[in-house]
Amino acid sequence: MSTESGRSRKFLFIPIPVVVVIAFVVLGVALRYTVFAPDPIEVQVEPVARGLVESTVTNSKAGTVEARRRSRIASEIGGRVIAITHREGARVVAGEALVKLSRVSHAAQLELAIQGVAVAAAGFEDACLRRDRAQREHARTERLAANNIASEDRLDEFQFRFDSARVECDGARAEFARAKAQRLAADAELRKTVIVAPFSGVIAEVNVELGEWVTPSPPLLTSPPVIDLIDPTSIFVSAPMDEVDSGAIRAGLSVKLTIDSRPGETFMGSVLRVAPYVLDAEAQNRTLEIEVAIDDPAISESLLPGTSADAEVILEAVDRVLRVPASALLQNQRVLVLVGGELVERSIEIGLRNWQFAEVRTGLEEGEKIVVSLDKLEIEAGARAVARDGGPGNDS
Repeated sequence: MSTESGRSRKFLFIPIPVVVVIAFVVLGVALRYTVFAPDPIEVQVEPVARGLVESTVTNSKAGTVEARRRSRIASEIGGRVIAITHREGARVVAGEALVKLSRVSHAAQLELAIQGVAVAAAGFEDACLRRDRAQREHARTERLAANNIASEDRLDEFQFRFDSARVECDGARAEFARAKAQRLAADAELRKTVIVAPFSGVIAEVNVELGEWVTPSPPLLTSPPVIDLIDPTSIFVSAPMDEVDSGAIRAGLSVKLTIDSRPGETFMGSVLRVAPYVLDAEAQNRTLEIEVAIDDPAISESLLPGTSADAEVILEAVDRVLRVPASALLQNQRVLVLVGGELVERSIEIGLRNWQFAEVRTGLEEGEKIVVSLDKLEIEAGARAVARDGGPGNDS
């Protein structure tokens, strides 16, 4: 009995050095995960929530604010400027005078044309009276010749006089008509001394001053405009889209617009027109031009043509779906979830997405906290982490 007891005690005996080694190992491990454990990584997280997700395409190059009705008005005749009735920024209505040129010589031409009409009218009347008299003389001679009182030669002479007078009357009528046409032309030239607004709008630029001489454009050339007039109600945005999106964009789609002159603001619009062809001026950057109408007329009228703009065309949208920021996505549709102070990698199924949000169909639950800032190498699955604002992780 004593022998068996001694054997048991011998079997359970562990040498003291081994015990010491084990104790140090256990202590090291305990210190590694307590005292000497690295601080948790601070990460920025956001809860998975429901909201709107849109599938969009954006312009490949900067778009431009343009005016559908913009007239760079040049003078049709030469003349000296005697009056400028409106300056830059003034609003004018259609038909209102903008610039007046000297009308002295053109008024004189009109008066000359008016007198020419009077002379032509008198000549026409005189020629027709002569024709009527020749016609009566011819008729009398014709009756006398029928009674053998007048000779055939006499009848032929009066026939010639009548025909000649009739031709002179027709010529005088044509001359009278030409004189009236000249009067209309002179009147039209006189009206050209006043440059008027072809439509209601705002004067963008005045390129002449009092006393300056303006000239019309020579053939095949364009002279500088006297007035630059813009209709603020015809403002739209022209945006070049990538050719790969040409099959998806159509008139009527909603558009989000950002204007360089209105930083921080977004305006809604709609696709008004899609070009029926792709611009191939640059072989490596072919674009499809679209025109976007701005929904708010007040905003539209406040924009200056020539301003840069960007267009984001909304192809499809879903609302009240689970979504995550696009910045949280890893490769192969994965995200990092903060669970109990540790980063856990999660595979998800993505639906619609754009540069801002992605729709989550499976793989996440509402309220779970995902990492949205992946700017550090140590942010990876298995790492200890804490929310940047100091809040606890999701313990679910």
